[in-house]
Amino acid sequence: MAKPFSVPPVVFLSSAVQRRSPPRPANPGLPFMSFDLGPAPSSSSFSAPVPGSFEDEPPLLEELGIDTRQIWRKTSSILNPLRVDAHLHDDADLSGPFFFLMLFGLFQLLAGKLHLGVILGWVTIATLFLYSVFNLLAGRSGNLDLHRCLSLVGYCMLPMAIFSAASLFVPRGGVTILAMAAVFVLWSTRACTGLLVESASCGDELRGLVAYACCVVYAVFSLLVIF
Repeated sequence: MAKPFSVPPVVFLSSAVQRRSPPRPANPGLPFMSFDLGPAPSSSSFSAPVPGSFEDEPPLLEELGIDTRQIWRKTSSILNPLRVDAHLHDDADLSGPFFFLMLFGLFQLLAGKLHLGVILGWVTIATLFLYSVFNLLAGRSGNLDLHRCLSLVGYCMLPMAIFSAASLFVPRGGVTILAMAAVFVLWSTRACTGLLVESASCGDELRGLVAYACCVVYAVFSLLVIF
């Protein structure tokens, strides 16, 4: 006969078992756990001008020291060979001369001639030549510096640039292009001579010798166009 098996009573203690919530961190203000959003920035903060912004900066040409109005006044004075204002060229610059040299080389490039290096080299030699000749002739009374001489020679390249552009429509090796070369060489010579003599504050007794040196310089440039 089987023995009776006694089952012990099961007691459910609901009050003893408590659900524990996970412990909270000691510092609830962590960036990735914080949901406390601050007040949104007002729109007036974006409308206020920021010091040192791009609106307060000067134009790029002004930062580079390029005065377009002064360059245009100097160019206009060269366009009138009978009345050249030398006082406009007291403030020498190289922006206008560089532009005219590049313009002269561009028209030569359109004619199938790559003379950019030759042009820059000849301008350097011509500036040194005129600077040396003028100071030797003027002696102690001459006050021409190298920077101003380069600026004057470069600005007087404007007739040569016009001649280079006009030669694109003229047949090569004819009398017409030779006559045009003579006219533009005289134009550049007269303008450069007047600027050198008046800007350097020397007498008119040196005008003939300075004009001869300027004529040689611009005649060499005209040979690039003719041949």
